[in-house]
Amino acid sequence: MPGAATAAVVDSRLCKQHAEGPAAVLAIGTANPPNIVYQDGFADYYFGLTKSEHLTELKDKMKRICKQIDPSTSIVALFIIIISHRSGIEKRYIHLDEKLIRDHPEIIDKHMPSLETRVDIITTEIPKLAESAARKAIAEWGRPATDITHLIFSTYSGCSAPSADLKLASLLGLNPSVSRTILSLHGCSGGGRALQLAKELAENNRDARVLVACAELTLICFSNPDERKIVGHGLFGDGAGAIIVGAGPLVDGERPLFEMVLASQTTIPGTEHALGMQTTSNGIDFHLSIQVPMLIKDNIRQCLLDTFRSVGNMDPNWNDLFWAVHPGGRAILDNIECELQLQPTKLAASRHVLSEYGNMSGTTIAFVLDDLRRRQEKEGDEHEQPEWGVMLAFGPGITIEAMVLRNPLS
Repeated sequence: MPGAATAAVVDSRLCKQHAEGPAAVLAIGTANPPNIVYQDGFADYYFGLTKSEHLTELKDKMKRICKQIDPSTSIVALFIIIISHRSGIEKRYIHLDEKLIRDHPEIIDKHMPSLETRVDIITTEIPKLAESAARKAIAEWGRPATDITHLIFSTYSGCSAPSADLKLASLLGLNPSVSRTILSLHGCSGGGRALQLAKELAENNRDARVLVACAELTLICFSNPDERKIVGHGLFGDGAGAIIVGAGPLVDGERPLFEMVLASQTTIPGTEHALGMQTTSNGIDFHLSIQVPMLIKDNIRQCLLDTFRSVGNMDPNWNDLFWAVHPGGRAILDNIECELQLQPTKLAASRHVLSEYGNMSGTTIAFVLDDLRRRQEKEGDEHEQPEWGVMLAFGPGITIEAMVLRNPLS
């Protein structure tokens, strides 16, 4: 058995393995496919792409969703309107185009299995899109890619092995010793979950630098027009985000954008039915209940209170914070703003990202953090910056990922 002296040496080394202070976001990069689809023309694009022009009633409903509210619109359609164009979605980036359909007609033939085709395409395209975002983050960070010690990749689009994390590591030329983790099917909360894991890794492994990568392509869940799935087709887009996370001691050139003070995960009991994904022979089938915005509204205040009280028993004024909220749709943002009585400018970053990109699932939070930090940098010394903030993401469960942030420059 080791003696007391040996045990003391081991304890000393374990102490030295921990970082100094909280983890921080050190760099952010984002990327999208080149194909842009504007919301005003989405009905023509979608019904033309799927050769479904004969479904005139459903197409008219999609047009109303994208352009104007008809007095005879049903309650379900009104909900869709709230979370789509009328909510502020102006355009989205979508990988799927006419050439891809011509090359793979089984994607729009519900009588033919297409999962294998979709997975084959995504297996190549997801790592490539993530690489574009990661290279931007690494360039901003200013250190070589080989200094990355950990990689966390979150996606609902991958169904193969070796998975996207290994392929991204190869594309970036990361060290063979990089520690990789893949997160699958966390949906819109995937980015938040990945950032919490990155925080824990950075703080418990001295000198660790964690690359968080999220990438999604709606190709995996694309389907012909269907009343049950019209919400997703009017809301989701494609994109990739990359965030580098590290903790002290920071080296020359590294600059913390947001300190990651404390993170929590809360599951709303009895809501498993409200939001989910299921793999089928024709890709992933999404289920999004009309109840989701209200369920989040009814639980968000207590979730935030519990989270902030874990930070020195803080009980903040919500309008004294900065906000990075996953824009799952306008209904979600409006409900949070109403419930917490937030000033209209507090969710500006989330609303802008929703307008320019739509909902890119777990990837979206990287875009919101990027937009938020640019707003803070632009305002500079002209306005006093809030010291404390919060990041929120929502996914199947219903799961709420929350993180208390701190502005190191405030």
